[in-house]
Amino acid sequence: MKDRSSLYCIIGAGPVGLSMARALAKAGIPYEQLEADSDLGGNWGHGVFTTTHIISSKRTTEYADYPMPADYPDFPSAEQMLAYLRSYAQHFDLRQRIQFNTRVVFCRPLEDHRWEVEVQPSEASGDPSIPLLTERRAYRGVLVCNGHHWDCRWPEHPGHFRGEYIHSKQYKTPEQLRGKRVLVIGGGNSACDIASEAARVGQRAAISLRHGYWFLPKTIFGRPLVEIIPFWAPVWSQRLVLRGLLRIVQGKYESYGLPRPNYRIFEKHPTVNSELLHYIKHGRIKPKPDIARFDEHTVEFTDGSREEYDIVVAATGFNVSFPFLPPGLVPVQGGLALLYGGCVLPTVKNLYVIGTGQARYGFGPLLTPASDMVVRLIQLQEQMELPVGLVMQE
Repeated sequence: MKDRSSLYCIIGAGPVGLSMARALAKAGIPYEQLEADSDLGGNWGHGVFTTTHIISSKRTTEYADYPMPADYPDFPSAEQMLAYLRSYAQHFDLRQRIQFNTRVVFCRPLEDHRWEVEVQPSEASGDPSIPLLTERRAYRGVLVCNGHHWDCRWPEHPGHFRGEYIHSKQYKTPEQLRGKRVLVIGGGNSACDIASEAARVGQRAAISLRHGYWFLPKTIFGRPLVEIIPFWAPVWSQRLVLRGLLRIVQGKYESYGLPRPNYRIFEKHPTVNSELLHYIKHGRIKPKPDIARFDEHTVEFTDGSREEYDIVVAATGFNVSFPFLPPGLVPVQGGLALLYGGCVLPTVKNLYVIGTGQARYGFGPLLTPASDMVVRLIQLQEQMELPVGLVMQE
């Protein structure tokens, strides 16, 4: 086992991993950063479709210590976001410490509270012709920043669909939908974006919803909605303001053929989309209830209606998972990792699981100070016998 006991290990070089690398470097804490892909950026490098734009504004997404370029629009594209993350890494000299094409396959705590990390080249994954040359290293601690938009969650419906059936993670370009009869499952941000793409290029489009959703417009009064909401106000008053604005701007969801939301605003991650309701009113997207069963190329819905489709896109979200950690070490309930201080466990030392939650809007106002907070926890843990998570639990 190679001794890296003087270093912390950061797993992942997406937005969260880069922010943690910046915070550690600023505090003078030595580290190595491991990234399974060939470049940095995480989901913005490989996981989004070509026409993606952020749903939060640039001002609520940019790092607090590194503003986005002044010529960026209010809602930058995926290409612009990736360029911004690369610029951030270059500005703070982070790239030199990232080991690309390095996949973490297992981590476990050692008796002296160091962590054993087993890695292998990413190119070897899934290719039996390439030998699995694994390497074991011992680090001072581990910072898990592996993201939460990669472990696809699939819906369960009786029957079998004989057409093309993909997850939103597999959707990359509108050409996949061109001229096809498209059904999108889900009411989140990806679902609405893909349904809107289908409305533009598909033969026809539908969206299947199990329940009602709050659909928030991207802009209102000419400004990004996220910059109008008074975040300093209590949540109940934010809800009151938003409900009033939505009633004025959108009217009742029933007038679009949509079910009423069965939860309060902010109880689930917001769906921010200005196109879905537009295309519903133009007859380009047809709202449908939940799926009852698949039958070859036909989909039967819970209201008894039946429609034929060429492609079904399951925009049904992702699981929060850590396949390289011992099973059950990080408890996950209802899609949330149960952590103290948002990043530590009471059972182990020197493990920090960061970025498992999802901010209502952009990561900018939160991520930079949160990364500095994690650094303070690391420094505090260095002076403590007990796990800092146990102290928080008590």
